Amino acid sequence: MNVSKNDEQVVARKAGGLNPAVILPILLVLGFCVWLFVLGNPGNFKADPKLSGLSAAFTDVDRKDLHPLGFMGMIYMGGIIVPFLVSFMIIVIVFSFERYFVLNKASGAGNVDNFVVKVRSLLNSNKVDEALEECDRQQGSVGNVVKEGLITYKALAHDTTLNKEQKMVALNKAIEEATTLEMPMLEKNMMILSTLGTVATLVALLGTVIGMIGAFFALGASGGTPDAAALSIGISEALINTALGIGTSAVAIILYNFFTSKIDGLTYKIDEIAMSIQQSFAEFH
Repeated sequence: MNVSKNDEQVVARKAGGLNPAVILPILLVLGFCVWLFVLGNPGNFKADPKLSGLSAAFTDVDRKDLHPLGFMGMIYMGGIIVPFLVSFMIIVIVFSFERYFVLNKASGAGNVDNFVVKVRSLLNSNKVDEALEECDRQQGSVGNVVKEGLITYKALAHDTTLNKEQKMVALNKAIEEATTLEMPMLEKNMMILSTLGTVATLVALLGTVIGMIGAFFALGASGGTPDAAALSIGISEALINTALGIGTSAVAIILYNFFTSKIDGLTYKIDEIAMSIQQSFAEFH
């Protein structure tokens, strides 16, 4: 029966936060809309990029006459890969905000370091009830794990059927299970940031290659007389894709490492206070 309850709690933790299966398609569509209607706004060009429909973004003949007036217009002319890279950047931003708020909530109210110090001090004085009250006030992942450990602590303290070694094993198991229940919520969607940190660069490389193919094709098709406009469009397309991909990848990697360090910090605090609970139980019981 306990296993079933734990399984339900794990599912509840995993269900928290944004659902990638729903959010990712929406953000991909949003990325394409940003590329088409924001970056491709007629005000960004001397000629309207919609005059020839979507082909204006992909056909060198039409693109020669667009003449972007600013940076957004230049990004629009980066080719078919650009809307994917724009979508990737939006995904990184959205899920970074999501992780930020989730991890802040997991940190609970007040300073985690102060909470750990206070609970350890109360445990050293065998004030378990006061420590439980601190957990209720903390209301974070660390507090949740500590609370489960302290509840088991109190139950085992009055248990006469188990010896000391068995009680220590049961206490350690309760803390490990409580930690396992909290981890899915902390680590959820981190894989998205990690994946985009790599994939964005590879997709940008594809756009770069496509742009260079276009540039060399224009050079070859000119019969030895370079078409400066077509050549520059191909090279600019390659560089735009490279810049977007590197930028997205860099942001994703930096934020992934930042959030990973926060998760590691919370995990360390949980391990630290779990050790204090076990030491306190061994000393007083």
